[in-house]
Order: sequence, then structure tokens, then C-alpha cells
Amino acid sequence: QVQLVESGGGLVQAGGSLRLSCAASGNIFSIDGMGWYRQAPGKQRELVATITTGTKPNYADSVKGRFTISRDNAKNTVYLQMNSLKPEDSAVYYCNVQGVRTPTTYTLNYWGKGTLVTVSS
Repeated sequence: QVQLVESGGGLVQAGGSLRLSCAASGNIFSIDGMGWYRQAPGKQRELVATITTGTKPNYADSVKGRFTISRDNAKNTVYLQMNSLKPEDSAVYYCNVQGVRTPTTYTLNYWGKGTLVTVSS
């Protein structure tokens, strides 16, 4: 069984920074893609950033130049460095991993439980 544990959310003033982390635990051989999505109240969940080994990271236009996604394959962990935060970045941020291989399974998709980011003006 694979579990995702997110951390790093919180309250920050506009212009500030936060760093989110998401660690995947379990008997994992490899993970194809890792990423972050967010969902603000009353809105649909949207992509923030994704990273797949061997390809360039992908970012939503709204966060380009402010957010940086990275991953540590040895730790099965994905990070999201968020700088120059804006009130409109406030949302629950969800970790997502795709293509997870264990000794006995290949699973397309796992989601974390989410971590709340609140940016005050």
C-alpha cells in the first residue's frame, strides 16, 4: 500500500514563500510522474505543476516564474517551492503521483489528502 504524506502548508502574507513536500511511502520501485494540484473554495481542482523523470517540469500559467517543482527520486518525494505568493494562490494543495511500481503492482494514480495554503493580503 502506497501512502502520500504532504507537509508545508500554512498561513503566509502576500509576497511570502512556502515550500510544500509530499513523500510517498511503501515498497516503491519507481514513480513515473509527480505533481501538485490545488482546489480553492467553489472552484474545480486545477493543475499547478507536474514533473516526470526525463522531461521538463510543466506549470500552470498562473504560477510560472513564481513556483518551482522538484523531486528526489531516492526519497520518493516531490517539492513545490512557492514564492511571491498571492491571495489567489490560497487553496488546498494536493499531491499526485502517477505510474507507481511496487514488487507486485502498477498503479496509475494516487492522491494525497491535501494541505491548506492561505495567503493573506
